[in-house]
Amino acid sequence: MSLLMIVNYLILIICVLISVAFVTLLERKILGYIQIRKGPNKVGFMGLLQPFSDAVKLFTKEQTMPTLSNFFPYYMSPIFSLFVSLVVWSVIPYETGLMNFNLGILFFLCCLSLGVYSTMAAGWSSNCKYSLLGSLRAVAQTISYEVSLALILLSIIFLVGGFNMELFNNYQKELWFLWFTLPLSMIWFVSCLAETNRTPFDFAEGESELVSGFNTEYGAGGFALIFMAEYASILFMSALFVIIFLGGSPCSILFYFKLGVIAFAFVWVRGTLPRLRYDKLMYLAWKGFLPVSLNYLFFFMSVKMMCFIMFIC
Repeated sequence: MSLLMIVNYLILIICVLISVAFVTLLERKILGYIQIRKGPNKVGFMGLLQPFSDAVKLFTKEQTMPTLSNFFPYYMSPIFSLFVSLVVWSVIPYETGLMNFNLGILFFLCCLSLGVYSTMAAGWSSNCKYSLLGSLRAVAQTISYEVSLALILLSIIFLVGGFNMELFNNYQKELWFLWFTLPLSMIWFVSCLAETNRTPFDFAEGESELVSGFNTEYGAGGFALIFMAEYASILFMSALFVIIFLGGSPCSILFYFKLGVIAFAFVWVRGTLPRLRYDKLMYLAWKGFLPVSLNYLFFFMSVKMMCFIMFIC
């Protein structure tokens, strides 16, 4: 069984990496049409081979080594970042019987918190003021929005009564949680944008004022690994949104259609909205999302308590 689990997970990693390649192509195509241009269309049929040619170009370039950088954290940060982004995929309930997490939500929250350390180490070990500023802003932003994400998850856990992600599909066969918890689902989506450092919350890579932020000193393979980790996280957050709020099993075609719609929304937001001011970002997290998430948590706790009392009586 352990060998089957390893094979199953390797197949999953290959599928995720191929998906990441085509999501980057999808993003460049959508942004191209939003900006009234074509996007990649030269390499392969309609640019389908463009992501693979970019990967070959990046991984065959010479790796630079900043003289004053801290060698080990500098090289390990992108690898650790991609590792966390791929490990977290194991919590998705694939219904193959080979991977099943009874505490999948807790494992997801642990992996979410670990992602902060790779960003912080990448910015600090580069020994560059722009990288350090970018990593500090990214860490503060990620920690802020993790609070509202955790509270929303707690609210939904009170509804389903467990940490296993298979429960979400069982409870949403008749009615999606999206309609039942509409403000929470919107807050979750915006928090996912902030958590993955996407526009309009891309302060970790604020090109206009930070010269590309925490990855300033990275090029070639290191930059490619950071890039892949970001898009793997976007895909995972899209899949998690579908599981929690839209229902459906990963064994159905409809699940992947919903996932594609949410991934398209990530790109659409990037092509539409400008970057926020940093104090507005923090204000939104602590004075906007946190009170709403807390109120809903108390509401769902009271509903669950009332149901329990009525059941006893």
